[in-house]
Amino acid sequence: MKKKVVVIGGGLGGLSAAIRLSADGYDVHVIEKGERLGGKLNIRSGKGFTFDTGPSILTMPWVLEQLFASAKRNLHDYITIERVEPQWRTFFEDGTKIDVTSDLPKMLEQVKELSAKDANGFFEYLNYCSKMYEYSMKSFYKKSLSGLAELRALHNLKELIGMDPMKSMDQITKKYFEDKHLQQLFNFMIMYIGSSPYHAPAVLSQLTHVQLGLGIYYVKGGMYKIAEAMQSLLDEMGVTYSLNTSVRKITTDGKKATGIILENSEEIPADLVVSNLEAIPTYKTLLKDIPMAKRAAGDLEKFSPTVSGLVLLLGVNKKYDELAHHNFFFSEDPELEFNTIFNEGKPANDPTIYIGVSSKTDPSQAPQGKENLFVLTHVPPLKEGETWDEYKDIYREKVLSKLERMGLEGLSSSIEFEYCFTPNDLMNLYGANGGSIYGVVTDRKKNGGFKIPCRSKLLDNLYFTGGSTHPGGGVPMVTLSGQLTADAINEDREQVNKSIG
Repeated sequence: MKKKVVVIGGGLGGLSAAIRLSADGYDVHVIEKGERLGGKLNIRSGKGFTFDTGPSILTMPWVLEQLFASAKRNLHDYITIERVEPQWRTFFEDGTKIDVTSDLPKMLEQVKELSAKDANGFFEYLNYCSKMYEYSMKSFYKKSLSGLAELRALHNLKELIGMDPMKSMDQITKKYFEDKHLQQLFNFMIMYIGSSPYHAPAVLSQLTHVQLGLGIYYVKGGMYKIAEAMQSLLDEMGVTYSLNTSVRKITTDGKKATGIILENSEEIPADLVVSNLEAIPTYKTLLKDIPMAKRAAGDLEKFSPTVSGLVLLLGVNKKYDELAHHNFFFSEDPELEFNTIFNEGKPANDPTIYIGVSSKTDPSQAPQGKENLFVLTHVPPLKEGETWDEYKDIYREKVLSKLERMGLEGLSSSIEFEYCFTPNDLMNLYGANGGSIYGVVTDRKKNGGFKIPCRSKLLDNLYFTGGSTHPGGGVPMVTLSGQLTADAINEDREQVNKSIG
């Protein structure tokens, strides 16, 4: 008899776990409360404009290739992946512009224009970032780590010291660059996981290698095509999934999960439960009747939520030639910006703003002569009972006026389609803790840079996947999380079989 697995939530972590577990011989049923699969990787359209409402940049496509290969499929039969160049166009308050590119001679030329001294150490810095990535391939990307002991088991002492555990990402950036623009640019690579370069460990300097060394990509037809490809694969594999279906609770017997009860009171029994809802909300909502659940959630308090975001989807009736596919309008004082968001828990007065314009690469995403602007500003996660209703309009004005001041003339008056997502929307739609976009913050002092372990300490057969679980947020990490959680499930099953045998 096949073991029955219920996966709560059809985000990329849940879908990835479902594909892997089905390929490994489990009978899998995915339950998704939304109208489509994909979680935060979602889609919205209107007046001829199409927007990806979540992730807009794809890195590390090998993670998706690996997932499809585990089901004996070729990812490239399902989606078309294109490299994006320049990778980012960055705008600074003093008028400086840098086009980030994996064309290293071009990149070096731009570094040299800003600082001849920094150009001398540029390749040394890239080598450092590459080394950090190689270390991660041996551990972080290979196994679902629960803490330092497991990390130590996968590295020798030289490698552990080589990871610079006592240093932050910002300290490494400043070691190699004196120019303020370059410091701000390379520190901001941390935006992929919604953390602070002043708190994150040095090993995350590897994000520069992930970008410049491996490249950044776009999926033709929009990033939502990734979710559609996974859905097609589930169909081919005969995996059951239910949409518009909410889970009321996880049922238990002693230290075992026995299945779930839906909002319509239907019971679905299971041998294993995988929650793609973040761990803390899982304990607080789906297991709230279990006496120890409150304590289990409290034990995870060091795993604070990452930033949330104010997202504006803007369909504009003109083309902004000064914009590339991906753009960043930086704050004047990054230290103040990160301190306000991460230490004071307030929205920054002068935020860094990201604009993705997928119609630059893919004209099908906007009507002719017009563009689709996905505007994202990072803001602190919600505190208990907090709402963004009072900030929403004020912050929208702040964002638009900054963009107009920094060169996007007539932006407000050119908007003909608009939709807004606040932290409250992210929390209500996806159950994200505090409306977090990227799961758990990476903070070397708070949690050593680790994420919530994929195995529940409360129930023996409850597992987690997604942005709050190792290895973290972002398309590749979340997709990898599902695969590594499946590995952990198989590992545990082998242990049980051995002890029985």
